[in-house]
Amino acid sequence: MSNHSSATEFCLLGFPGSKELHHLLFTTFFLFYSVTVIGNTVIIMIVCVDKRLQSPMYFFLGHLSALEILITSIIIPVMLWGLLLPGMQTISLAGCVAQLFLYLALGTTEFALLGAMAVDRYVAVCNPLRYSSIMSSHTCIWVVTVSWLFGFLSEIWPVYATFQLPFCKSNVLDHFYCDRGQLLTLSCEDTLLTEFVLFLMAIFIIVGSLAPTAVSYTYIISTILKIPSASGRRKAFSTCASHFTFVVIGYGTCLFLYVKPSQTQAAQYNKIGSLLISVVTPFLNPFIFTLRNDKVKEALRDSVKRCCQLFKD
Repeated sequence: MSNHSSATEFCLLGFPGSKELHHLLFTTFFLFYSVTVIGNTVIIMIVCVDKRLQSPMYFFLGHLSALEILITSIIIPVMLWGLLLPGMQTISLAGCVAQLFLYLALGTTEFALLGAMAVDRYVAVCNPLRYSSIMSSHTCIWVVTVSWLFGFLSEIWPVYATFQLPFCKSNVLDHFYCDRGQLLTLSCEDTLLTEFVLFLMAIFIIVGSLAPTAVSYTYIISTILKIPSASGRRKAFSTCASHFTFVVIGYGTCLFLYVKPSQTQAAQYNKIGSLLISVVTPFLNPFIFTLRNDKVKEALRDSVKRCCQLFKD
């Protein structure tokens, strides 16, 4: 790839402002990152060890939490290092390729998994008697495997096409990671066709995974409204509330950032959207799936009690 580019490394501008502001941002993002890693790790652990959570919904939740840890770990450590260092931070061409590919591949995997989780909730609410047979362990493993493969295979060409462009204008990226939109602005070639193809792929991936989610929740809401008792409706909706909340936040942010014809929008616009995706959403994930889920809260309370008992003994 280096033969097609005059840049062998890129400089990340990161965040503007004084040294004091950088220290404040470092503290804030480090706190967010710590809570994200600890919270999602706790979810993975209790899903693995608690028998009450041995169901397809929580199997998918464990993989979603793993994806959140990986996505935020690709971006935040580099960003934190840049906030500590004076001046611009450099990243090699190979490092930039790897960061962008992993970030996009893991994000695409997450969208595929969210679509699968929506279908799982549809089966649970609309076909409860057939739930165990439809969402068998074999089916769940197959769905998760396909989601991961789709995420990584679908991003090979977009990243390859991006780094085939000659970056001869500059090697300075006005961002805190190797953002694709900022990379396109550095090319001295016409990127209109590439941007259009990337736009179509973004529509296919994001809107394509949103379609089964929208259809599933249409049937779910219709089914819940037919339940005669208010307590029954609340119980049915509570099984979907966490996933629905996460879908609204995740899809809303990515539609705002990626599904538009021009990939080379203003840097500040890009930074805000990227912060929502890579920092805020992973941070909120543990709270969404614990505070709004009774089974997870019970499993978490029991785990804390067992840990306290072990320390007492």
